[in-house]
Amino acid sequence: MANIKVFENKQIRTQWNEMEEDWYFSVVDVCAVFSDSKTPRNYWSDLKRKLKKEGSELHENLVQLKMPSSDGKTYKTDMLNTKWLLRLVQSIPSPKAEPFKVWLAQVGSERLDEIADPQKAIDRAIATYREKGYPEEWITQRMMTIKMRKELTAEWQQRGITQEKDYAILTNEMTKAWSGLSVKEYKKLKGLKKENLRDNMTNIELVLNMLAEVTTTELSQKEKPETFNQNKEIAKRGGKFAGETRQRYEKELGRKIISPTNASNKKLLEVKNKKD
Repeated sequence: MANIKVFENKQIRTQWNEMEEDWYFSVVDVCAVFSDSKTPRNYWSDLKRKLKKEGSELHENLVQLKMPSSDGKTYKTDMLNTKWLLRLVQSIPSPKAEPFKVWLAQVGSERLDEIADPQKAIDRAIATYREKGYPEEWITQRMMTIKMRKELTAEWQQRGITQEKDYAILTNEMTKAWSGLSVKEYKKLKGLKKENLRDNMTNIELVLNMLAEVTTTELSQKEKPETFNQNKEIAKRGGKFAGETRQRYEKELGRKIISPTNASNKKLLEVKNKKD
């Protein structure tokens, strides 16, 4: 289903891709916003030829999706996902595009700093969570989950897991084993799209997710799996251990842990260990 976003009082047609968990944006609409051209279709046509001639990868990442037009009909429209949309903005010489270019340069600079000194990434993350209004105890818990996640991914790398899609599969198996939901189902329960699932977990959900990851890491270190399927079975077992803990917790406290609560109300993320 198409969506409309408004920027500078101009509409940008968008479409959410559930499989990729990413937004796609109408290129013509983006050109209309940033170029101030009275004929954005012609502007985009000229820019597309120029970029293709220069060997830009942007052209190869265009997709055509049917989008509604001002005449009420739908037409195939050039669309780009978030990553390539930002690349497009870099190619538009316009004062309106300049703030975005400066922002991208700043983000790139910060990322290089974090690679050189990982502590800066941690400090920046804490500052960002505070600025967004997360409770201090939740932030402490979240920082611990980041540490545990890094240890798990490092262990997976030791076992020959290097592809993002494989990390995603293993994470999904582990999550489903402890929560009863796939990552996609869990995000849907919380009303999320691109948002990070862990950033929208209650502190108790974070603890159980962390228990699943710690258990999976230690099982892997002990058994040293050699194949992807063996890694997957260990991820399920690590998740199952945390899932059994979740069930015991729910029985003792008389309430469900898996919650639709998300970061729209950050105070609710800090669940106390007592009966409602």
